[in-house]
Amino acid sequence: MKIDRIGDGMLHWRTMSRARFISFEGIDGCGKTTQVNRLADWLHTRQIEVVTTREPGSTPIGQEIRKVLLDSKTTGLTPTAEVLLYYASRIQNVEQVIKPALAAGKLVLCDRFHDASWAYQGFGRQLGVEFLRTLDDLVLDGFHPDHTVIIDIDVDTSLLRARCRNTTQACDENRFETEAREFFERVREGYRWLQHREPSRFYVIDGNRTVEAIHADIVALFDGWLK
Repeated sequence: MKIDRIGDGMLHWRTMSRARFISFEGIDGCGKTTQVNRLADWLHTRQIEVVTTREPGSTPIGQEIRKVLLDSKTTGLTPTAEVLLYYASRIQNVEQVIKPALAAGKLVLCDRFHDASWAYQGFGRQLGVEFLRTLDDLVLDGFHPDHTVIIDIDVDTSLLRARCRNTTQACDENRFETEAREFFERVREGYRWLQHREPSRFYVIDGNRTVEAIHADIVALFDGWLK
């Protein structure tokens, strides 16, 4: 099991109960959506109340924004406009889905959160970390996940999986798959930078393995957190 540094034991207010906010990150095709769904099923079998959410999306407004951001027919969107749309969807998700679920004592699993913008727009689009830090301060005001799992895979595997997946999807969400390989290398580097910047929150899992092996690693993490 490849898991980078386990957390330093610091407690947030939410850890007094099982209400925690946990995000899943990684470059396209890493398998995080599959793992979120498998983990939610595993938690349900243990009678743990869990809410799954994704970005962009998960609210009516967020879903409309998702169509604009991911549709391959969307052209001419500047990097700044792109990231602002992500944050618009994000704050709707926080206020309408995530915070109410946490207040009700539920565990929240989120398929991407603000770290995705740092990696994709801060590094991939080269907007820079200071711009993203400013956005976080203005929009999220310190709200962030308790834990973040990064499923790390190499870029070639990422692109192969993502492009194969997109041939089987009913909806067109292929805009990012048209990017050059160098873009995804920068995104992956962004995730590495984030993990080294905040090692107590991030857990990096090797995604170049079977779905079952990755799920077993994630379950091991959650067993520790829930105890």
